[in-house]
Amino acid sequence: LLTGGLLVRVQPEEPIFSALSELIMVVWLTGLSGSGKTSVCRLLFDALKPRMPELVLLDGDALRETLSTDLGFEEADRVRQIGRVQQLAKLLSEQDLVVLVAVVYARPDLLEWNRRHIQDYFEVLVDAPLDVVRARDPKGLYARITRGETVNVVGVDLPWHQPKHPDIVLDPVRHRTPEDGAAAIATAVPRFAAHWPNRDVHA
Repeated sequence: LLTGGLLVRVQPEEPIFSALSELIMVVWLTGLSGSGKTSVCRLLFDALKPRMPELVLLDGDALRETLSTDLGFEEADRVRQIGRVQQLAKLLSEQDLVVLVAVVYARPDLLEWNRRHIQDYFEVLVDAPLDVVRARDPKGLYARITRGETVNVVGVDLPWHQPKHPDIVLDPVRHRTPEDGAAAIATAVPRFAAHWPNRDVHA
C-alpha cells in the first residue's frame, strides 16, 4: 500500500480496523538506530497532543537519560531497559493514557510479552536496513563503531531481531519522509485518525 509516497506493508494475519483497534492504548515503534522511529513518534505526538491530552511519548534515549542511567548498552542491560519501558507503558495504559513508544531493541520474547500483557497493543516496524541507517548516521554512532570508538551497537556487533509479526511496516528505504510514516500510522489506528489534523490520508 502507498500513502503519500511511503510504501506501507500491512500484515495480512489480522485486520487493522478491528474492534480492538479503536481502543489502542500502546503504539510501539521499533527499528535500528537511525531508522526514523523517534522522528515519526515526535511528529505523531506534536500533531495529536493538542487534540489528545491523554497521549504520552516514551522515547528510549530520553528514558535512558532519566530512568536508566545505571544501565549500559550490552545485551543484558538492553533487556533490562526494555523491561522498564514495558512496565511503564503498561502502567500508563492502565490509567487510560495512550502511549507512543520508540525503542531499538526488539528480541522476539520481549515483543511477545507486550502482546500478552499490554491490552490494545499495536506494533510498528520501521524497516530501514543497516546500509541505509549507516548512511544516515544522525548520531554518528555507526562512524564511531567503524573507528573502534564504541561497541554494543544493535545490528553491528549485537544482533538485530527484526519483528516477525508487526501490525504495520513502514519502509523508508524508497520513501524516507517521516511525515508520511506518521500519517500512515494515524490512518491505521482509528483512535489517531479521528484526531489527525489532515484527515484526508489514505493507507
